[in-house]
Amino acid sequence: MTATLILLRHGQSEWNVSGQFTGWVDVDLTEDGRAEAARGGAQLRDAGLRPSMLHTSLQLRAIRTAELALDELGRKWIPVRRSWRLNERHYGALQGKDKKATAEEFGLDQVKIWRRSYDVPPPPLAIDDPMSGIDERYAAVPLADLPTAECLRDVVARMLPYWDDTIAPDLRAGHVVLVAAHGNSLRALVKHLDGMSDDAVVDLNIPTGMPLVYELDRDLRPVHDADDLGVKGRYLDPAAAAEAADAVKRQAG
Repeated sequence: MTATLILLRHGQSEWNVSGQFTGWVDVDLTEDGRAEAARGGAQLRDAGLRPSMLHTSLQLRAIRTAELALDELGRKWIPVRRSWRLNERHYGALQGKDKKATAEEFGLDQVKIWRRSYDVPPPPLAIDDPMSGIDERYAAVPLADLPTAECLRDVVARMLPYWDDTIAPDLRAGHVVLVAAHGNSLRALVKHLDGMSDDAVVDLNIPTGMPLVYELDRDLRPVHDADDLGVKGRYLDPAAAAEAADAVKRQAG
């Protein structure tokens, strides 16, 4: 018996287009991002994949992506669980800043370290700063748990309890689980599923709006070996996913 887990990174956001660091700031999808989300849902429909449980972050771009994908599937009625633990990485004092201007201010090498290293966070940002992205939706989260800046290692640490306590039980209960989230929270989950090293996950790029489907054994480990894109899940359109992942890589450089 296998369990099916579907990972879907949100489509293009407004700040992706404007070149700003987003993190926990709650921006919406662009029209292109909405189209990406709908195409992702159409891919699932055409592949005969029917999610029965949805998990999202608390951020609008992930929620909107899930809604658009499920609309294509005619399954907007399935149960939903949301958690801050699936949020995008908190980019600290970089949030809201123009990426090119930040590179000019701090140097391209330093910004690349902040963006792509596994264990070096950017400078922190006060929780009450308008750019922190922290508002009433996080009122129930202990203050000590709310991030002020994160590296990918921090995202892994905050994501894993949600995997263990919520997503994994849904999979064991027989649900086909769809997780609509973000580049870094999904990278953290793939790292855990695939047993990736800290170095390997730094080079992992997850394309937007393209479902990544995992078949998991009874221990919730992937049943397939890594493919040409370096993951043990499968993309429903591998060629398009490879092209889109390369675009993400160029964007993150």
